Amino acid sequence: MQAEVSPITASEAHKIVEAIHLEIAKQIVGQGRLIERLLVALLANGHLLIEGVPGLAKTKTLTALSASLNLKMQRVQFTPDLLPSDLVGTEVYRPQTAEFAVRQGPVFTNILLADEINRAPAKVQSALLQAMQERCVTIGESTFKLPDPFLVLATQNPIEQEGTYPLPEAQLDRFLLKVVVSYPSFDEELQIVKRVANEVTESQPINRVLNPEQLLGLRRGVAELYVDDRLDRYIVSIIHASREPERYGLKGMVEWGASPRASIAMKVAARALAYLRGKAFVTPEEVKEIAPDVLRHRILPSFEAEARSITSGQIIETLLRSVTIP
Repeated sequence: MQAEVSPITASEAHKIVEAIHLEIAKQIVGQGRLIERLLVALLANGHLLIEGVPGLAKTKTLTALSASLNLKMQRVQFTPDLLPSDLVGTEVYRPQTAEFAVRQGPVFTNILLADEINRAPAKVQSALLQAMQERCVTIGESTFKLPDPFLVLATQNPIEQEGTYPLPEAQLDRFLLKVVVSYPSFDEELQIVKRVANEVTESQPINRVLNPEQLLGLRRGVAELYVDDRLDRYIVSIIHASREPERYGLKGMVEWGASPRASIAMKVAARALAYLRGKAFVTPEEVKEIAPDVLRHRILPSFEAEARSITSGQIIETLLRSVTIP
């Protein structure tokens, strides 16, 4: 049945995206860029890491997006006492049959909302590695495939370090995008205050806009969007520049550059971004716009860079200015 689904054109996709934005706007003020990146991850079949201080409606935005999609969602609040079995499942002994039965965990869903993912220890975070990369989970001696689509939407707090565990680089590399959420503008925050005071937010339920068949059509449309060979070279040039920082005035500033997974992520994310905006092909503008979200968690600044307060974002800006645009 899935093979018979026709790809949805970019212009039709743009209308669907607008409908999703309207539904989410019933409960969320602003956050247009975050919502767009969420849809990019959804259509590119990748995972998303969201970083921002508390109170910026990160979790609420994810919940609102899930409500607009006809997909199953599970939310897991990551805590220091969480165990891998609490996430992926475990084998349970049943005395009636004298056999072990598999109890599947919350990871068996379409959208896994991992709230404050950096509060769980490394053994729990590592339990997600197989699920995020291979879309399957091993419990005991059996391996189970996860539902399709499967998407991890994770949040983390960048300012509070007590009781948190930094995500390992291997797991960070499996996130398609890392989005930094900033404070709302003055007018947006004024609207938020008025909404909460009038209790308007909770009274407007979100309608489902996108069903699984449409999602498959959107993904096929993304896969068929034209990307010129010169853009492929441009993308690879950016990634290689992160591995040769001395050529761009960044000697000693980068400990590790981006992996080939970053090249793939940048192409599929730029393609999805152009598609969502109704374009018939990808331009260098989409590549430059999506590059910071693809690279900020894949480029590791050196100790010297940290001592000079140089962030990965500043390094990415320098690389984008230095690499020639086709």
